[in-house]
Amino acid sequence: MALVADGVSRLLIDGKLTSGGAGGFATVNPATEEVLGEAANADAADMDRAIGAARRAFDETDWSTNTELRVRCVRQLRDAMLEHVEELRDLTIADVGAPRMLTAGAQLEGPINDLSFVADTAENYEWTRDLGQASPMGIPTRRSVVREAVGVVGAITPWNFPHQINLAKLGPALAAGNTVVLKPAPDTPWVAAVLGELIAANTDIPPGVVNIVTSTDHALGAMLAKDPRVDMVSFTGSTATGRSVMADAAATIKKVFLELGGKSAFLVLDDADLAAACSVAGFSVCLHAGQGCAITTRLVVPRARYDEAVAIAARTMGSIKPGDPSKPGTICGPVISARQRDRVQSYLDLAITEGGEFACGGGRPADQPAGFFIEPTVIAGLTNEARVAREEIFGPVLTVIPHDGDDDAVRIANDSPYGLSATVYGADAERAAGVAARLRAGTVNVNGGVWYSADVPFGGYKQSGNGREMGVAGFEEYLEIKAIATAAN
Repeated sequence: MALVADGVSRLLIDGKLTSGGAGGFATVNPATEEVLGEAANADAADMDRAIGAARRAFDETDWSTNTELRVRCVRQLRDAMLEHVEELRDLTIADVGAPRMLTAGAQLEGPINDLSFVADTAENYEWTRDLGQASPMGIPTRRSVVREAVGVVGAITPWNFPHQINLAKLGPALAAGNTVVLKPAPDTPWVAAVLGELIAANTDIPPGVVNIVTSTDHALGAMLAKDPRVDMVSFTGSTATGRSVMADAAATIKKVFLELGGKSAFLVLDDADLAAACSVAGFSVCLHAGQGCAITTRLVVPRARYDEAVAIAARTMGSIKPGDPSKPGTICGPVISARQRDRVQSYLDLAITEGGEFACGGGRPADQPAGFFIEPTVIAGLTNEARVAREEIFGPVLTVIPHDGDDDAVRIANDSPYGLSATVYGADAERAAGVAARLRAGTVNVNGGVWYSADVPFGGYKQSGNGREMGVAGFEEYLEIKAIATAAN
């Protein structure tokens, strides 16, 4: 089986691979600007059929109650992806612009292997808990708490880590007993569409349980949020779009999971190894051209060593050259599109307007005439009040901000509408842990610790969203709780 063999991907609706009602749209390689092929372009009628298929599959089959079938199907999907992993790797590099090195982790192999955790969780989950007998209001009663599927899940996903996010929604939702309509970002349609091919050819997933609808029409996502046949919307993307999803879902009071933006802080305490900390900060913001919501894009350093910190970060980032993501050594590939490149550039221009300066970078690399590339850039001379220090840029851009001690560093880190992630570096482990405990963020890395793992919940505070993805908490997002009380005579 060759994935997207004819250069044209298809929709998966009600168990069938079909073309889109609106024809097709071009899939573009962001590193070369070359057209890779075509993706099916769904229209509103296609989305309506997909929602209807998911509703029927949930209401009329035993999918929601047959745990053994669900576990087997999730493992079949995992095995099919592993069997085709090299094809998927090449497809991901071309469709996403993801550096090859990242496909060994969160861009491909990590989320595939994470399906094992999801299947194991469903297989061993305590679906019914016996609370024993009691006599509320004097009536002998045996009580139990049952966990069961929410119903039809509309999953809306972005383009930056599509395998990670598609599977972090699809895997738990299916394992929990839901049916799903997946609406991926139009920037990376192929990596979602191939899931439909693999599901249709390699799994026992019944028709209608999974529907994958690629489209350039963003209104189709709004259909998922508004349609009363959909019981839950799981959305990852910008905070602005998250607000719209929440507003659209409010009409039917459906359950909403949101994983949104971030402007995460990297705090360097005054006893830390400054060179090591600032080098790590500079390196991490270059990964996948900074296109990660949890990447720490504010480097908060002791004021007395500010110039030194800027120089270290600039030396690190200036040595990382944007390049061909298919090459093994590439760290910083392209951003996803010309639109995104122009958006990042507008923030770089704004940084100068706001009074900042570039310690390195600041524009498009001269040695890359094609592709949507941006130089890794260090911005100095601004405070946390600057827009480039407060708004999510989604590019390889690091803003360096001075602090006046631990309390001030925490204040700066928390002075943000977001609260997705953070990092703390300090020689005194207890002191660093104490600072980490005061941060209003969903994930915190202390001195290089790694929180990304299948069993660790991921999500944020404040306008970074609500709910958690991954871990048991992520699995339980897709469950309802039912209490059953039976008279004990």
